[in-house]
Amino acid sequence: MLTITQEMRHFESIFLSEENGQISARVFDLFEELPFAGHPIIGAACTLHRELAYREQGAEDKREWTFRLQGGRAVSVSTEHRDGRFIGRLDQGRPEMIRTVDAQERAGIARAFNLDRLAEFPLEVISTGLKYLVVPAAGGLQQARITIPDLEQTLHRLGAGFAYLVDVDTFEGRHWNNDGIMEDVATGSAAGVVGAYAVKHGLAEPGRSFCLKQGHFMGRPSEIIVTAFGRPDDVEKVTVAGEVAYVGRGEVIAP
Repeated sequence: MLTITQEMRHFESIFLSEENGQISARVFDLFEELPFAGHPIIGAACTLHRELAYREQGAEDKREWTFRLQGGRAVSVSTEHRDGRFIGRLDQGRPEMIRTVDAQERAGIARAFNLDRLAEFPLEVISTGLKYLVVPAAGGLQQARITIPDLEQTLHRLGAGFAYLVDVDTFEGRHWNNDGIMEDVATGSAAGVVGAYAVKHGLAEPGRSFCLKQGHFMGRPSEIIVTAFGRPDDVEKVTVAGEVAYVGRGEVIAP
């Protein structure tokens, strides 16, 4: 599965299997298997809904799906077929607020991403399945890039696996693999983390959706609808949603 993902050269790939009516999912990026990812799961749910709609004329316009991930975690996705489009909403559950990073790390992190300055909000590690360092930017995302060869080691030292840059004024984000070679156009797992961060720090209201934009600087703009529930001191759950576009269909013949 990792080899297929590497050959496809997409940011992530998802592999599904079914046993006794239960859907299992395994997700890979170009380097390793991931315990969780947002967009592959939403895309998989909408694809299943689409296949069902084609097989069964008059199939329900709304469906609920549950995916069992590696490690035993189960996540739910609601999908809707509306006006010829498929829309998926993933419940990422309760976010884990792992740690606030010491202020003395701010200058180094800003340099690591070629940012002139950070916004007046803390660096924080949060997870809804993957541990992200949220890097609050005060503009300057167009010039952002990874400037250090050992970003992964730096993130691990801070308790994170990945980093996500977000402009706190515009809710525009950027994310790369840790080697800086590939940039993602939309990162669902990070979107849930940003939702939790935004509510905790008063950037968004609990229960009120906001749009997280990404991919603009690559010429492939995307929008993710993020909603966090609870209170600033107790974010109970986060959902992420968006439309799914179908661009192709094929068959992989493995040796």
